[in-house]
Amino acid sequence: VQLQASGGGLVQAGGSLRLSCAAPGLTLSNYHMGWFRQPPGNEREFVASISWDDHKLYYADSVKGRFTISRDNAKNTGYLQMTSLKPEDTAVYYCGAYGSRYYNNYYAVQAARYEYWGQGTQVTVSS
Repeated sequence: VQLQASGGGLVQAGGSLRLSCAAPGLTLSNYHMGWFRQPPGNEREFVASISWDDHKLYYADSVKGRFTISRDNAKNTGYLQMTSLKPEDTAVYYCGAYGSRYYNNYYAVQAARYEYWGQGTQVTVSS
C-alpha cells in the first residue's frame, strides 16, 4: 500500500499551499498520520502529526501557527494546510501513516515508526 501525496508547487514567500494525502487500499481513519519533509541536502524531518481519532495534533516548532494537519475520513484523505510560507519551507514533503493502539508524540516524530509512505511532493518557496 502506498499513500499518494499531491498539491506541491512553486509559491512566493507568504503564500499558501494545501497538500493532500490519499490512501487507496487503506482506511486512513484507523491510523495515526504524519507529514515529514526533506530539504535539499538534509535528512527527513518531522512536520506534523495527527492521532487516529483526530484528538491529538502535534507540530514541529518551525511550523507551529502556520501549518495545520487534518483529515477527511469520508474522502479517506489527509491534508497539510500551509500558510505564511517561507523559503526555508522548501522541501519534498511526505505523508506517512502507522497503526498503534495508543498515540504518543514521542513516536509520532520518528520516521522509522511509519509503516506506509507517499511518494513525496515538491514544495518550493521563492523569496
